[in-house]
Amino acid sequence: MSSLSTSGFTVSTAGGQKVTVNEAASTTYTKGTSSAAASAVTTGVPVLVLGTTSGTTITAAQVIVQPTTSGGSASYSATPAVPFQKGAPATSKQDGQVPANYTEGSGTIVSGTAASQATEAALAVYPGGVVDRVVQLSNGEYEVHNIGVSWPHHVFVTQDFKVAGAN
Repeated sequence: MSSLSTSGFTVSTAGGQKVTVNEAASTTYTKGTSSAAASAVTTGVPVLVLGTTSGTTITAAQVIVQPTTSGGSASYSATPAVPFQKGAPATSKQDGQVPANYTEGSGTIVSGTAASQATEAALAVYPGGVVDRVVQLSNGEYEVHNIGVSWPHHVFVTQDFKVAGAN
């Protein structure tokens, strides 16, 4: 994030493009996997903005502030926002063990401590993505739905929060 105003802020993309982010009354804020206040958005802190776009303006539905370490620096290798570019289909990859009876779209969305622990486990093994939901599968394990530039899209976490596989 490069500058802040009362109604939003500006971010700079990797290509140097300035993007205006307008906040709405319904905009939600998270820091890592926890709810946060709008004041968590400060100059120099990396953010991910989800919302609707019009030219170089985003009306934010959700702002995710990347968590920092105790020293105040980003807890990952910080990179500036990148503009959207349509990608090409990639071949499907699998890593580790995917549950035998797994069917995409099955399970129950969970929240709270279980979702947080599953998210932490998934991002520890596959850093760099953003988790938008955690689903508990019929066998008690979890599917962590990971949105990122590179694979995996689904990270499978056991009942004791160990990563078992991904695809």
